[in-house]
Amino acid sequence: MILIVDCGSQKTPFIEDCINELDDYLTIPLMELNIDSIESCKGIILSGAPLLITEINMEIYLSKFQWLKELKIPIMGICFGHQLIGMLFGAYPSRIREDRDWQEIEILIDDDFLDKLPTSFSMMEDHCESISIPPGFDLLATSDACVNEMMRHQKKLVYGVQFHPEVSGNSGMILFQNFYNICQAHMKA
Repeated sequence: MILIVDCGSQKTPFIEDCINELDDYLTIPLMELNIDSIESCKGIILSGAPLLITEINMEIYLSKFQWLKELKIPIMGICFGHQLIGMLFGAYPSRIREDRDWQEIEILIDDDFLDKLPTSFSMMEDHCESISIPPGFDLLATSDACVNEMMRHQKKLVYGVQFHPEVSGNSGMILFQNFYNICQAHMKA
């Protein structure tokens, strides 16, 4: 089972649709997430949120979810989920030009998370903020609109994407399939 953490995004049902094609899932609201929630999960996906990390007190989230950094299962953050993961590991937030359209994403580093995707692919964006690359992470992909489009922890199976694969058609589905494959391989290891 994949645990989908709903951070308040209207796009969360699209994440559920994508994961439903791959495995069972359970969706819980962000503020109900705790260590007991993950007991039988293969992996966790943190959704986007209608929040601006540069305008709210992120300390509420950062202090409540420090334990996420210690998890051994794969984690994928989308938009706000990506930003939350990054900030938990020391990234800095910033405002950037608003982007609510398709962007061409360019792969910088080969990774299992990017399996079967071309070196450049389109994904739908919906944000006006970004994060720096946190210490201990590699930048996997970038775009003209946002430097940190995709990152991965160097030692853990922790991934973040600034774009929204759940509303990005086939390329987005390939990314979810890759994350699921990573979860499956981790379960067998």
